[in-house]
Order: sequence, then C-alpha cells, then structure tokens
Amino acid sequence: MLTPPLLPETSPLFGLCICYPSPGVIERIGPDWDWIWIDGQHGEIGPSEILALVRACDLIRRPALVRVPGHDYGAIGSALDTGAAGVIVPCVDTAEQARALVFAAKFPPLGGRSYGSRRSIDLYGRLYAEKANAASLLVVQIETPLAIANVEAIAAVPGVDALFLGPDDIMLRRGFAMNTPRTPATLGDDFRAVAAACKRQGKKAVAIGATAEMAALAATLGFALIVGGTDVGFLATGSAAAAAELRRTHPPR
Repeated sequence: MLTPPLLPETSPLFGLCICYPSPGVIERIGPDWDWIWIDGQHGEIGPSEILALVRACDLIRRPALVRVPGHDYGAIGSALDTGAAGVIVPCVDTAEQARALVFAAKFPPLGGRSYGSRRSIDLYGRLYAEKANAASLLVVQIETPLAIANVEAIAAVPGVDALFLGPDDIMLRRGFAMNTPRTPATLGDDFRAVAAACKRQGKKAVAIGATAEMAALAATLGFALIVGGTDVGFLATGSAAAAAELRRTHPPR
C-alpha cells in the first residue's frame, strides 16, 4: 500500500500511466518510475485484469493507483480490494460527490467501505482495515469548470487525500480542440487553483506533465505526484523513431 512516507513534502514523485493490460510492460519499464497509474477508465483494462497489474506493481515495489470508471461504490471497493495503493476517481464536481466517494473508499468510522478483501487479508491479516484508511489514497479528479469553482470545498472534505487535475476534459468543456497545446496559457490558472486549494487544506495535488514545460509548472507549484508518460506514448514514439531511422538510413531503391 502507498504510505505517507512515499509522498514527500519537497519533491514530486513521477508516475507512469498504464493503458494496456500487460503486466510485462510494468515489469519492464515500471522500475523507471516512482508510482504506477493503472487506467481502468479509458485504458483497455477490465476489472478482471486489474489484479494482475497490481501484482506486477507489487513485484517491482511500486505503488499502484487504479483509476476506476466512475463513482460506483462496488467498483471502488473492488479496486481497493486488489491491494492497490489507492483509487483515482474521475469527474468529481462537488463536495457532495466527494463525500460519497469517501464513503465508498474508506472504512468506518470515516466511510462505509465493505470489509473482506481476500488479498488484503491473505497479505496483511484480518486487521488490515485498521491501517487502510491512512495507507490507501482517495484521489479525486478535477475535470470541469464546475469542479474548479468548487475546488476548495472538494479539497476540504475529510477522507479525500489528493486532487488530480484532468486536463483533457477540462479543456474539452471549455471549447478547446483536443489538439490544442497544453500550456501555462491554457491550463495555468487551473493548475494554480488546484495547487492552492490542496495547500490550504493539507491535501496532495496530482497532475499530468504532458510536456517538460507543464511538468516544470506542476513541480514549481508543489504538485506531489506528476505523471511523466504512458505505455502508449513510449511505445508509439519509440516505434515511429525506429521506423523513421531505418527509412532514412536504408531508403527505397
């Protein structure tokens, strides 16, 4: 489980997003990163495949955060029952929604998570629930203008551990085309709003460092977790570069 010492106060941890259901990818390139984001929302990863990916993260000793498809109580509990370090929940717009997610992700008395994770009991014993609330993270995604307007109230909800700015959805909802560059001009105010709310409420801020410029902005603002890339991106970039080099050095005759 992801424990507080793995969330330093002064320097960010850089994460790898996994979109394909391949434990081998985690074993091969996961050790390059500080933590792993398993995307069960938009990646090609189903509920039955999450456990194998979490086990791969355990093997390389990297904490796994599982993004669930939505706000469903059962899906959140199931993801945490794999022994993941925490869950990322998309599209959280209000404090009321955040409180419902705390109920799903945290054990009593803080929440209403159901006890009985087979894997957690096997690994940590029947008292695992006594430490689970502090040891596993509830990360809520801020992805709309409404969420930005409510960011302070969302960050103030007890049991919410971190706020994750979702750049694509928030830009889409503001009318930007999806090929619009993610820059401080287009997203800087949102980065600052999330960072400020997290700082005031004692929560952690999470961001995607899609470019060196945006990663630098996130680090400067004090974001604790920064996504540095995806399996998809590294696979596509490496393949395209290799193919281009071969065609450059061995042109058609």
